Amino acid sequence: MKAFRFSGIMLCSMLLMAACGQKPQDAAAGPMAPDPNAKPKVQLATVKSEPVAQLQVYSATIVGEIKNNIAPSTPGRISKIKVEVGDNVKKGQILVEMDETTLSQQEMQLKNLETEFNRIDQLYQVGGVSKSEWDNVNLQLQVARKSFQTLKENTQLASPIDGVVTARYYDNGDLYGGQAILVVQKIAPVKLTINVSEQYYSKVKKGDEVSIELDAYPGETFTGKVSLIYPTIDAMTHTFPVEINVANEDLKLRPGMFARATLNLGTLDHVVVPDLAIEKRAGSGDRFVYVYENGKVVYSKVELGQRLGDRYELISGVPNGAQIVITGMAKLADGKEVEVVE
Repeated sequence: MKAFRFSGIMLCSMLLMAACGQKPQDAAAGPMAPDPNAKPKVQLATVKSEPVAQLQVYSATIVGEIKNNIAPSTPGRISKIKVEVGDNVKKGQILVEMDETTLSQQEMQLKNLETEFNRIDQLYQVGGVSKSEWDNVNLQLQVARKSFQTLKENTQLASPIDGVVTARYYDNGDLYGGQAILVVQKIAPVKLTINVSEQYYSKVKKGDEVSIELDAYPGETFTGKVSLIYPTIDAMTHTFPVEINVANEDLKLRPGMFARATLNLGTLDHVVVPDLAIEKRAGSGDRFVYVYENGKVVYSKVELGQRLGDRYELISGVPNGAQIVITGMAKLADGKEVEVVE
């Protein structure tokens, strides 16, 4: 009886040990490992060609249409500067008065010559002097008048244009030494100059409208027109200057402001793709997309054009009507088989 009990205990122990040493298959295997042969899942988009406005943006600085330096032709003492920076001035308005000592002397000499000429002229009328004497005094008088007028213009300095004083470099009593005393600019209209690539030379026309934005007025757009196209191309930069005129009737645009000018150079039919599809190749600046062909994806380098909201214009790289990958690019490689999902 004891032997039977001992055998039973031994059998139960062996069965228990066997049970403890053997676990269910599911618990031993854990989560199922991913299938290395499974195809990556991707979503596709069909791309189409559409008309795209060819917009080119250029940086420039606003300048006055005309800029005049106000200065005499010879050195002299400045008696009075009659305007300040920011003052609006009219054509012919006296802006600066120089020392008039020399002008006064010249005026006295002119009056003496006029008196002398009147005396000679009366004598000439009655035959008291010859024609050559009359001509000689008359010539001296004309020269003196011209000299006096020139000296007067360099003593009383007037504005040659309607404009605004944009700079002042002297004070009353200073001795003029060569630099302009004042700068006057015409700021209605204003202009800006941009340098355009020679490939667009035939596409820019005088009178073309130009959209202009300034940091000084965020969100506001101004309209200008092409006023001058330079006739030559710079051999070093392969660009040509284009001047743009802006009416500036409200005088909001001021010389020195930074501006961005946008030229519309017509439209071209180009493929447009979602920006999600654009990938950057590691180690280079190349951009590419994956094109879907016969169950596989093909690496295709692209040349980007303009960003159009959440899309990109492509200059080259993808044909019209192609299917491209827009999600699931992380596991892709050139020639990889994929599974297309909706």
